[in-house]
Amino acid sequence: MKKIKSIMLSLIVVALILPMDLFSQVYKFSGGPSGGTYQYFASAISTIAKKNDIRVLAASSGGSVENIRTCNNGKSSFGVAYSGNVYDALNGRLNQDSNKYLDVRVVGFFYGAPGQLIVKKNSGIKSLKDLEGKRVGVGNAGSGAAANAELMFKYLGLWDKIKPEHLGYRGAADAFKNGQLDAFWVFAGFPNASVLEVALQEDIQLLNLWNELETAGFFKENPYFQKIVIPANTYSGQETAVNSFQDAALWIANKDVPDDVVYNLLKAIYSPEGLTAMVEVHKSAKQMSISGGLTGVVTPLHSGATKFWKEKGVIK
Repeated sequence: MKKIKSIMLSLIVVALILPMDLFSQVYKFSGGPSGGTYQYFASAISTIAKKNDIRVLAASSGGSVENIRTCNNGKSSFGVAYSGNVYDALNGRLNQDSNKYLDVRVVGFFYGAPGQLIVKKNSGIKSLKDLEGKRVGVGNAGSGAAANAELMFKYLGLWDKIKPEHLGYRGAADAFKNGQLDAFWVFAGFPNASVLEVALQEDIQLLNLWNELETAGFFKENPYFQKIVIPANTYSGQETAVNSFQDAALWIANKDVPDDVVYNLLKAIYSPEGLTAMVEVHKSAKQMSISGGLTGVVTPLHSGATKFWKEKGVIK
Protein backbone atom coordinates (compact mmCIF):
# COMPACT_ATOMS: atom_id res chain seq x y z
CA MET A 1 0.00 0.00 0.00
CA LYS A 2 2.87 2.35 0.91
CA LYS A 3 4.48 1.53 -2.44
CA ILE A 4 1.27 2.45 -4.32
CA LYS A 5 0.98 5.72 -2.38
CA SER A 6 4.60 6.50 -3.17
CA ILE A 7 4.06 5.91 -6.89
CA MET A 8 0.89 8.03 -6.90
CA LEU A 9 2.69 10.84 -5.07
CA SER A 10 5.50 10.72 -7.63
CA LEU A 11 3.02 10.93 -10.51
CA ILE A 12 1.31 13.94 -8.92
CA VAL A 13 4.65 15.71 -8.48
CA VAL A 14 5.57 15.04 -12.12
CA ALA A 15 2.16 16.27 -13.29
CA LEU A 16 2.60 19.48 -11.32
CA ILE A 17 6.19 20.12 -12.39
CA LEU A 18 5.85 19.36 -16.12
CA PRO A 19 3.51 22.21 -17.10
CA MET A 20 5.56 24.61 -14.99
CA ASP A 21 8.71 23.55 -16.83
CA LEU A 22 7.01 23.96 -20.16
CA PHE A 23 5.74 27.42 -19.27
CA SER A 24 9.11 28.44 -17.87
CA GLN A 25 10.86 27.71 -21.17
CA VAL A 26 12.25 31.01 -22.44
CA TYR A 27 13.03 31.47 -26.13
CA LYS A 28 15.68 34.10 -26.79
CA PHE A 29 14.98 36.33 -29.79
CA SER A 30 18.11 38.14 -31.02
CA GLY A 31 17.25 41.49 -32.58
CA GLY A 32 19.88 44.09 -33.34
CA PRO A 33 21.56 47.21 -31.97
CA SER A 34 19.49 49.30 -29.57
CA GLY A 35 17.23 51.67 -31.49
CA GLY A 36 17.46 49.67 -34.71
CA THR A 37 14.58 48.17 -36.68
CA TYR A 38 15.59 44.59 -35.82
CA GLN A 39 15.31 45.32 -32.11
CA TYR A 40 11.86 46.86 -32.50
CA PHE A 41 10.66 43.69 -34.23
CA ALA A 42 12.16 41.41 -31.57
CA SER A 43 10.53 43.45 -28.80
CA ALA A 44 7.14 43.47 -30.55
CA ILE A 45 7.16 39.70 -30.95
CA SER A 46 8.17 39.28 -27.31
CA THR A 47 5.15 41.33 -26.23
CA ILE A 48 2.70 39.48 -28.49
CA ALA A 49 4.14 36.11 -27.46
CA LYS A 50 3.60 36.89 -23.77
CA LYS A 51 -0.10 37.51 -24.43
CA ASN A 52 -0.22 34.02 -25.95
CA ASP A 53 1.55 32.28 -23.04
CA ILE A 54 4.87 31.89 -24.87
CA ARG A 55 7.90 33.38 -23.17
CA VAL A 56 10.16 35.16 -25.66
CA LEU A 57 13.05 37.31 -24.47
CA ALA A 58 14.08 40.10 -26.87
CA ALA A 59 17.86 40.55 -26.75
CA SER A 60 19.99 43.15 -28.51
CA SER A 61 22.79 41.94 -30.77
CA GLY A 62 25.26 42.99 -33.45
CA GLY A 63 22.70 42.20 -36.15
CA SER A 64 22.09 39.78 -38.99
CA VAL A 65 25.31 37.76 -39.18
CA GLU A 66 25.67 37.47 -35.42
CA ASN A 67 22.03 36.34 -35.20
CA ILE A 68 22.66 33.59 -37.75
CA ARG A 69 25.59 32.30 -35.72
CA THR A 70 23.75 32.32 -32.40
CA CYS A 71 20.63 30.72 -33.89
CA ASN A 72 22.78 28.05 -35.48
CA ASN A 73 24.56 27.14 -32.24
CA GLY A 74 21.39 27.33 -30.15
CA LYS A 75 22.40 30.33 -28.03
CA SER A 76 19.36 32.04 -29.54
CA SER A 77 16.10 30.39 -30.50
CA PHE A 78 15.03 33.13 -32.90
CA GLY A 79 16.53 36.10 -34.68
CA VAL A 80 16.27 38.55 -37.55
CA ALA A 81 18.61 38.18 -40.53
CA TYR A 82 18.87 39.19 -44.15
CA SER A 83 17.96 36.55 -46.71
CA GLY A 84 21.30 37.04 -48.45
CA ASN A 85 23.24 36.44 -45.24
CA VAL A 86 21.22 33.29 -44.52
CA TYR A 87 21.89 32.07 -48.07
CA ASP A 88 25.62 32.79 -47.79
CA ALA A 89 25.82 31.18 -44.34
CA LEU A 90 24.14 28.01 -45.58
CA ASN A 91 26.55 27.78 -48.50
CA GLY A 92 29.76 28.68 -46.67
CA ARG A 93 30.02 32.07 -48.37
CA LEU A 94 30.08 34.44 -45.41
CA ASN A 95 32.94 36.90 -45.44
CA GLN A 96 36.10 35.27 -44.05
CA ASP A 97 34.00 32.37 -42.82
CA SER A 98 33.68 29.19 -44.88
CA ASN A 99 31.64 27.36 -42.22
CA LYS A 100 28.23 26.13 -43.34
CA TYR A 101 25.48 27.08 -40.92
CA LEU A 102 23.12 24.18 -41.43
CA ASP A 103 20.86 24.49 -38.37
CA VAL A 104 19.22 27.81 -39.26
CA ARG A 105 15.68 27.80 -40.64
CA VAL A 106 13.42 30.56 -41.94
CA VAL A 107 10.10 31.33 -40.25
CA GLY A 108 8.83 34.19 -42.41
CA PHE A 109 9.30 37.63 -43.98
CA PHE A 110 9.40 40.88 -42.04
CA TYR A 111 10.24 43.68 -44.48
CA GLY A 112 12.43 44.68 -47.37
CA ALA A 113 15.71 46.39 -46.50
CA PRO A 114 16.89 48.76 -49.25
CA GLY A 115 20.49 49.87 -49.65
CA GLN A 116 20.90 53.63 -49.22
CA LEU A 117 24.24 55.36 -49.70
CA ILE A 118 24.21 58.97 -48.59
CA VAL A 119 26.64 61.67 -49.69
CA LYS A 120 26.60 65.47 -49.64
CA LYS A 121 25.28 67.15 -52.78
CA ASN A 122 28.35 69.29 -53.26
CA SER A 123 30.80 66.41 -52.70
CA GLY A 124 31.29 65.56 -56.37
CA ILE A 125 30.52 61.90 -55.56
CA LYS A 126 28.19 60.57 -58.26
CA SER A 127 28.93 56.82 -58.24
CA LEU A 128 30.34 54.06 -56.05
CA LYS A 129 33.68 54.31 -57.85
CA ASP A 130 33.93 57.95 -56.81
CA LEU A 131 34.24 56.75 -53.19
CA GLU A 132 37.80 55.55 -53.72
CA GLY A 133 39.94 57.03 -50.95
CA LYS A 134 36.85 58.27 -49.09
CA ARG A 135 35.71 57.60 -45.52
CA VAL A 136 32.52 55.53 -45.55
CA GLY A 137 30.35 54.48 -42.61
CA VAL A 138 29.39 50.88 -43.39
CA GLY A 139 27.38 49.77 -40.34
CA ASN A 140 28.11 47.98 -37.07
CA ALA A 141 30.69 45.18 -37.19
CA GLY A 142 28.83 41.86 -37.43
CA SER A 143 25.71 43.46 -38.86
CA GLY A 144 23.99 42.58 -42.13
CA ALA A 145 24.47 46.18 -43.22
CA ALA A 146 28.25 45.90 -42.86
CA ALA A 147 28.34 42.48 -44.52
CA ASN A 148 26.39 43.73 -47.53
CA ALA A 149 28.49 46.88 -47.81
CA GLU A 150 31.63 44.77 -47.91
CA LEU A 151 30.06 42.38 -50.41
CA MET A 152 29.15 45.26 -52.71
CA PHE A 153 32.45 47.13 -52.49
CA LYS A 154 34.53 43.96 -52.81
CA TYR A 155 32.66 42.94 -55.93
CA LEU A 156 33.59 46.28 -57.51
CA GLY A 157 37.18 45.99 -56.30
CA LEU A 158 36.75 48.98 -54.00
CA TRP A 159 36.81 47.54 -50.48
CA ASP A 160 40.57 48.01 -50.12
CA LYS A 161 40.36 51.44 -51.74
CA ILE A 162 37.81 53.05 -49.44
CA LYS A 163 38.25 53.79 -45.72
CA PRO A 164 35.44 51.81 -44.06
CA GLU A 165 34.25 52.86 -40.61
CA HIS A 166 32.17 50.35 -38.65
CA LEU A 167 29.59 52.62 -37.08
CA GLY A 168 25.89 52.19 -36.39
CA TYR A 169 23.44 54.44 -38.21
CA ARG A 170 23.23 57.05 -35.47
CA GLY A 171 26.98 57.21 -35.01
CA ALA A 172 27.56 57.37 -38.76
CA ALA A 173 24.99 60.13 -39.18
CA ASP A 174 26.69 62.22 -36.49
CA ALA A 175 30.14 61.61 -38.01
CA PHE A 176 28.79 62.55 -41.45
CA LYS A 177 27.34 65.82 -40.16
CA ASN A 178 30.63 66.61 -38.41
CA GLY A 179 32.65 66.05 -41.58
CA GLN A 180 34.31 62.88 -40.27
CA LEU A 181 32.72 60.75 -43.01
CA ASP A 182 32.31 61.40 -46.73
CA ALA A 183 29.42 58.93 -47.06
CA PHE A 184 27.42 56.52 -44.97
CA TRP A 185 25.58 53.34 -45.78
CA VAL A 186 22.14 52.37 -44.50
CA PHE A 187 20.58 48.99 -45.16
CA ALA A 188 17.10 49.39 -43.70
CA GLY A 189 13.59 50.50 -44.54
CA PHE A 190 12.99 54.03 -45.74
CA PRO A 191 12.58 56.67 -44.57
CA ASN A 192 15.35 55.90 -42.08
CA ALA A 193 15.36 58.05 -38.94
CA SER A 194 19.10 58.75 -39.07
CA VAL A 195 18.94 59.84 -42.72
CA LEU A 196 15.87 61.99 -42.04
CA GLU A 197 17.77 63.79 -39.30
CA VAL A 198 20.82 64.39 -41.51
CA ALA A 199 18.68 65.62 -44.42
CA LEU A 200 17.23 68.38 -42.23
CA GLN A 201 20.71 69.76 -41.58
CA GLU A 202 22.66 68.92 -44.75
CA ASP A 203 21.98 68.93 -48.50
CA ILE A 204 22.20 65.23 -49.25
CA GLN A 205 22.10 62.97 -52.27
CA LEU A 206 21.40 59.24 -52.54
CA LEU A 207 23.57 57.37 -55.02
CA ASN A 208 21.87 55.38 -57.79
CA LEU A 209 23.14 51.90 -56.90
CA TRP A 210 21.11 49.61 -59.14
CA ASN A 211 22.38 50.70 -62.55
CA GLU A 212 26.07 50.62 -61.64
CA LEU A 213 25.84 47.23 -59.93
CA GLU A 214 23.64 45.66 -62.61
CA THR A 215 26.12 46.66 -65.31
CA ALA A 216 28.88 45.03 -63.25
CA GLY A 217 26.92 41.73 -62.96
CA PHE A 218 26.49 41.97 -59.20
CA PHE A 219 22.91 40.73 -59.18
CA LYS A 220 23.64 37.62 -61.23
CA GLU A 221 26.15 36.65 -58.56
CA ASN A 222 23.72 37.49 -55.75
CA PRO A 223 20.23 36.53 -56.96
CA TYR A 224 18.40 37.19 -53.68
CA PHE A 225 18.58 40.96 -54.16
CA GLN A 226 15.60 42.75 -55.70
CA LYS A 227 15.30 46.11 -57.46
CA ILE A 228 13.54 48.88 -55.58
CA VAL A 229 12.86 52.54 -56.26
CA ILE A 230 13.24 55.05 -53.44
CA PRO A 231 10.62 57.68 -54.31
CA ALA A 232 11.46 61.34 -54.78
CA ASN A 233 11.06 63.42 -51.62
CA THR A 234 11.54 60.46 -49.30
CA TYR A 235 14.09 62.75 -47.66
CA SER A 236 14.29 66.53 -47.54
CA GLY A 237 16.03 67.84 -50.66
CA GLN A 238 15.87 64.50 -52.50
CA GLU A 239 14.17 65.73 -55.65
CA THR A 240 14.38 62.63 -57.86
CA ALA A 241 13.61 58.94 -57.46
CA VAL A 242 16.63 56.68 -56.92
CA ASN A 243 17.09 53.12 -58.17
CA SER A 244 18.53 50.80 -55.54
CA PHE A 245 18.33 47.18 -54.40
CA GLN A 246 16.96 45.47 -51.35
CA ASP A 247 17.34 42.31 -49.36
CA ALA A 248 14.58 40.74 -47.28
CA ALA A 249 14.76 40.90 -43.49
CA LEU A 250 13.60 37.47 -42.35
CA TRP A 251 12.53 35.85 -39.11
CA ILE A 252 14.87 32.90 -38.48
CA ALA A 253 15.00 30.09 -35.92
CA ASN A 254 17.13 27.20 -34.78
CA LYS A 255 15.83 24.02 -36.41
CA ASP A 256 15.25 22.39 -33.00
CA VAL A 257 12.77 24.97 -31.70
CA PRO A 258 9.57 22.93 -31.22
CA ASP A 259 7.20 23.00 -34.19
CA ASP A 260 4.22 23.97 -32.06
CA VAL A 261 6.07 27.01 -30.66
CA VAL A 262 6.92 28.28 -34.15
CA TYR A 263 3.42 27.52 -35.44
CA ASN A 264 1.65 29.22 -32.53
CA LEU A 265 3.89 32.28 -32.71
CA LEU A 266 3.17 32.66 -36.43
CA LYS A 267 -0.53 32.24 -35.73
CA ALA A 268 -0.39 35.02 -33.13
CA ILE A 269 1.80 37.40 -35.13
CA TYR A 270 -0.11 37.01 -38.40
CA SER A 271 -3.53 37.44 -36.82
CA PRO A 272 -5.22 40.80 -37.53
CA GLU A 273 -4.48 41.87 -33.95
CA GLY A 274 -0.88 40.72 -34.18
CA LEU A 275 -0.17 42.55 -37.43
CA THR A 276 -1.77 45.71 -36.07
CA ALA A 277 0.44 45.51 -32.99
CA MET A 278 3.55 45.01 -35.14
CA VAL A 279 2.80 48.12 -37.22
CA GLU A 280 2.22 50.15 -34.06
CA VAL A 281 5.77 49.30 -32.96
CA HIS A 282 7.43 49.93 -36.35
CA LYS A 283 5.86 51.00 -39.63
CA SER A 284 8.14 48.70 -41.66
CA ALA A 285 5.77 45.96 -40.48
CA LYS A 286 3.20 47.32 -42.95
CA GLN A 287 4.99 45.08 -45.46
CA MET A 288 3.97 41.96 -43.52
CA SER A 289 1.02 39.98 -44.86
CA ILE A 290 -0.14 36.41 -45.24
CA SER A 291 0.21 36.50 -49.02
CA GLY A 292 3.71 37.98 -48.84
CA GLY A 293 4.85 35.89 -45.91
CA LEU A 294 7.63 34.15 -47.81
CA THR A 295 8.92 37.10 -49.85
CA GLY A 296 12.66 36.80 -50.46
CA VAL A 297 12.96 33.33 -48.92
CA VAL A 298 15.50 31.17 -50.79
CA THR A 299 16.58 28.79 -47.98
CA PRO A 300 14.78 26.02 -46.03
CA LEU A 301 11.82 26.76 -43.77
CA HIS A 302 11.38 25.60 -40.18
CA SER A 303 8.98 22.64 -40.16
CA GLY A 304 6.57 24.52 -37.86
CA ALA A 305 6.55 27.38 -40.35
CA THR A 306 5.96 24.98 -43.24
CA LYS A 307 2.81 23.75 -41.50
CA PHE A 308 1.54 27.31 -40.98
CA TRP A 309 2.22 28.56 -44.51
CA LYS A 310 0.69 25.43 -46.05
CA GLU A 311 -2.49 25.99 -44.04
CA LYS A 312 -2.60 29.57 -45.32
CA GLY A 313 -2.18 28.44 -48.93
CA VAL A 314 1.13 30.25 -49.40
CA ILE A 315 2.86 26.90 -49.96
CA LYS A 316 0.95 24.73 -52.40
